[in-house]
Amino acid sequence: MAKLAHSMIRVIEENRSVDFYRRAFGLEIVNRLEFADFTLVYMAHELDGFELELTINHGRTEPYNLGDGYGHLAVVVNNLQAEYDRFIAEGFTVGKLVDFKNGTVPVARFFFATDPDGYKIEVIQKSGRFQ
Repeated sequence: MAKLAHSMIRVIEENRSVDFYRRAFGLEIVNRLEFADFTLVYMAHELDGFELELTINHGRTEPYNLGDGYGHLAVVVNNLQAEYDRFIAEGFTVGKLVDFKNGTVPVARFFFATDPDGYKIEVIQKSGRFQ
């Protein structure tokens, strides 16, 4: 049996990214490892143990090309409308609220937020298969 441990993204500015994930999703630094050429910052929420690993390559100033392979991270929230309003008030980049359906069958209600490096995060209303 395997347990998901973390997902890694490369970011340009550590402080900017830590601030975004702390303010947006309540993640806190649980470990920080500094190496000669790069730093790894592990962030998590106390509720689930899954971690987001931020990799900061020292000296990198050019934005990363996210390419066409990266999809998105996803988080589940109890009150989507409240989070949407909060994200807007925080000045975060957000897309529109979406009621996603398969024909007439509701699948999910969500919006996408974009972090400072351009990564997309799907914020989903807790319901159905998204618990």
